[in-house]
Amino acid sequence: ASIASTDMGLLLQDDVFADFFNTFLNLPVFGQTPLYISGMGRWYLWPELPSHLDPSPAALLAWLEKHRLPHFCKSSLCLHLVLCQKLLGFIRSGEAAELLNWQSADQWLLERCISGSHGMRHLCAFIRGTAGEELIDFWLITERLLGLDESDGSQRDLFLSLVHRLRATHLREGSSVITLCTTMAGSLLKARHIQSISTRRDILSKMQEQALFIIQSYWLPKFFVYCKMGMEEEESCQPLLQEYQERLSGACWQEPPRLSEPLLTMHIKRSQGVSGPYCSQKAKAEIWALVKEGRDTQELKIATFQVKPEKQPGPAGSTEELCLERDALGSIPQQSEHPANTSSANPPPFGSRGGVAFPGRPQSSAEQNLENLCKEKVLSDLLPSASLARLPSLKKPVKTLDFLPWALRGEACAGRPFREFLQRQNRPMETHLLDLWHDLEEFLPVVLDSNRENSFFLRHLMGEKICKTYLEEDSIEKLPLETRTLVSLWNHLICGEFSPWIFRAQKEICKVLCSLYEEFLADDDRTFLQFMVRGMDVPMPEVPGRAAGTGELFHLSQRMNQSLKLSQALHGTRSLEGVSSKLWQLLAARDLQKGGSLQAEMELLL
Repeated sequence: ASIASTDMGLLLQDDVFADFFNTFLNLPVFGQTPLYISGMGRWYLWPELPSHLDPSPAALLAWLEKHRLPHFCKSSLCLHLVLCQKLLGFIRSGEAAELLNWQSADQWLLERCISGSHGMRHLCAFIRGTAGEELIDFWLITERLLGLDESDGSQRDLFLSLVHRLRATHLREGSSVITLCTTMAGSLLKARHIQSISTRRDILSKMQEQALFIIQSYWLPKFFVYCKMGMEEEESCQPLLQEYQERLSGACWQEPPRLSEPLLTMHIKRSQGVSGPYCSQKAKAEIWALVKEGRDTQELKIATFQVKPEKQPGPAGSTEELCLERDALGSIPQQSEHPANTSSANPPPFGSRGGVAFPGRPQSSAEQNLENLCKEKVLSDLLPSASLARLPSLKKPVKTLDFLPWALRGEACAGRPFREFLQRQNRPMETHLLDLWHDLEEFLPVVLDSNRENSFFLRHLMGEKICKTYLEEDSIEKLPLETRTLVSLWNHLICGEFSPWIFRAQKEICKVLCSLYEEFLADDDRTFLQFMVRGMDVPMPEVPGRAAGTGELFHLSQRMNQSLKLSQALHGTRSLEGVSSKLWQLLAARDLQKGGSLQAEMELLL
């Protein structure tokens, strides 16, 4: 609530906020996906406006405040931002210095490690599989729940869903939360029979505070030691460690006063050319054509091409030759962002994470189609081992349906802007279908990853919820999906089981929602242009846009995909990557004033 009520210009003065907000803004669900480089005070728009226009930064901030910030405040990225700010507040406090015997250099280094969306992902990867993971998940769910008004009908379903999730996971006897927050947990168990909302909220709030204190006082110091040990083994982190040692020895180190620094004048980068009307749907199709055709060639290799250098530094790849990694074109999902097991030595059984098989009997055409769809979904991240390729030529036309699943996965992490659009358009059936698509998407990582905390209870809870909400006899007749698909979903989900019919159902839903998503993008374009050309002598329907080159399109596709992967990892719909040298390289490359987490990813890629 405090973020939503703060002026956008003031919010962007906080580099940590700007980092999370950039990650949010570049999710592929949106039409306009801008990027802010706080160290330069510069905005990069995409799609760009024509060069003859001089858009006002004030107009852009007003548009962001009205049409992006409210959705950000509903997103899981915002919850992680709030947690990150609380952890940073503790790190910088005198209480932490006294309690943990930290010096200012220690505080500086830990702040570098944990700041931004990448820093939080690194922390989550470190505590994965421990009680710390359960404490953080409990804190995030409780933070969302306490921000809801139970008496508001529009929020009640989400409120009850979160309460049921807490009871099935973190408030079960024997959970880490119940064990570690013993005093408050006992009060909560008694309060289940108490009708007073304020009593339940107060107890949950106290438990949340207790969980946060344990994270701060126990897991943060462990994370700090782990970071120092990891950086010592990574060559790219040596300059960072050297600066840390200099600060530790107090060799002429004095922090520059932040408040006395003059604020940079915010500006928008001017585009270089004009071609065709401004249309984010067409721009997304061009990006997807590049990605899809690159995968279809089955010949991916390290490709090199030139991008015309700019006079001033901008986002990664704009000033230098771009060298694309072998897996670059394959990293954007055609159907799925769920990890796949690439091992071929022991093929997994049907329904496992790694592959699909219907052994032991002949297949009907329906089963064959399901198998192909499941393979397309689960194995879409796999890359050919041989790697010789060229960049695609963008000759094949792409339909919105091709990239709609990619966009919807972004919507799940973006505060559900497409859903709000459907509600404004009075489309209850389509809104219901979209909710089913997202519930199925959230069910998949739970049922496919048995290592998740409380996986057994959670997948049964989610499966039953989907069946009762969408697949009961009185509801099933209202859904414009094949009866066979809906019945097959019920048969598996009611038992908390994985089924390839999930992918069939999602594909059928996308066909229904496709034209409405195009309307959503057109509406997003209209509102953006209304703000940006207000007061200019340019009729809105005639506002042209600039066509991007192949190299620029590839860079943009990677930027959006990195945003999606990072957001999914924090949202819980994508498994966290294991700790590897890549995390330390990202830490070394990350500079919150030069593009932060997304920029570090792009520099590492290029």
